[in-house]
Amino acid sequence: MEDPESSLLLIQGIFASPVFQPFTLNILISMMVMLLLLFCSALISGSEVAFFSLDPPDLYKLRLNGNSKNKLILKLLESPKRLLATILISNNFVNVTIVILSTYITVELFYLEAYPVLAFVIQIIVVTSLILLIGEIMPKVYATQHALRFARFMAGPLQFLKGLFFPLSNILVRSTNFIDRRLARKGSPISMSELSEAIDIATNRDSSKEEKQILKGIVKFGDTEVREIMKSRTDVTAVDVDMKFRKLLDMILDSGYSRIPAYKESFDHIEGILYIKDLLPYLDEGDNFKWQGLLRPAFFVPENKKISDLLKEIQEKKVHLAIVVDEYGGTSGIVTLEDILEEIVGEISDEFDDASEEIPFTKIDEDNFIFEGKVSLNDFCKIAGLEPEVFDEVKGDSDSLAGLILELEGHIPPKEANIIYGNFTFKILASDKRRIKQIRVNIQRDYHDKEK
Repeated sequence: MEDPESSLLLIQGIFASPVFQPFTLNILISMMVMLLLLFCSALISGSEVAFFSLDPPDLYKLRLNGNSKNKLILKLLESPKRLLATILISNNFVNVTIVILSTYITVELFYLEAYPVLAFVIQIIVVTSLILLIGEIMPKVYATQHALRFARFMAGPLQFLKGLFFPLSNILVRSTNFIDRRLARKGSPISMSELSEAIDIATNRDSSKEEKQILKGIVKFGDTEVREIMKSRTDVTAVDVDMKFRKLLDMILDSGYSRIPAYKESFDHIEGILYIKDLLPYLDEGDNFKWQGLLRPAFFVPENKKISDLLKEIQEKKVHLAIVVDEYGGTSGIVTLEDILEEIVGEISDEFDDASEEIPFTKIDEDNFIFEGKVSLNDFCKIAGLEPEVFDEVKGDSDSLAGLILELEGHIPPKEANIIYGNFTFKILASDKRRIKQIRVNIQRDYHDKEK
């Protein structure tokens, strides 16, 4: 077996030319470290694609098989901005180190004074090509095709890097949040409130209140997301696919709905939609009738989909009900064609609507209301006569009045607690350890608001 000294002498013989300086052990070690860093760069770059290309079926698999690595992937995805910041910071550190090492190797290995163009060729062409090919393109192509496998492999290292670079990633996330808020505040040249004011001015006195509301509904229609109008999962009537036929009929009679989601084991596993009209020919069947064969495919939509886009899809697919899913593939609730149309024309009621299903609130006077915590912010603003973007800066991802208070406080406040935000005072009338049940809202309107 050859000793290291003879191997080094062989390499020195290969590089013995007027272009090269003597080959040393330090250069060899630097080259090996550089190759190792290129491999690390490839893993980190690939993990960016792997984590952020996981689709709902992949996330469903992770939730279904809750082993330690799957749980770690879901935990990392709970803070996507921090995860992305960690990946970018780590990758930049590695790539900068590669450039520094390549500079050292170039200076030590070549006579740059005699061949100054060599530095440009090596640093700009060779090193950049290596970083792009090995550290960026190849791993990202592989990660696109094997996202789940790559994400499982990199979950542990990324968790370590997340802790290592936490101070830097924290600064980056906070700065991007600040920029996001500033951009959101500027938005388009004309805000929704300005358009609403323009409608108030432009519509003549003969225009009815309903006409103005329809015009305002059209104005904000394109900016409303599904999560703002959906019925949350806690309020949805759904049936288990293992339910007996006679019990199913009793539930249908009690609910009064024409379409009901059917699930297996939990509401996160929707099997299909049961159309009640499909049951009419089988009403005389016995308790063992296999009604599951009548289920129609469910139509799934993400929470952040614009309702203007959803309306087009509903028209194309000729469906009236969609299942709303969150970013992890879990079921958030349902949205119907009626919910979408009500954003323009207002509340639609028919002879089958139960009065108890209306928005739960009590109006004390023009400036004081009592709301259930689950009421949506969208409905709250409509009832209180507020512009829909009044809470945009503080509501975060919350869609309900209780969610807004959680964003403001960071915890569930006790009964009788007062939360003040701008001109609003929220008093907690009922709450427990899990949720805020009832809230009294006082609005200190200025003269301009009262004129409206």
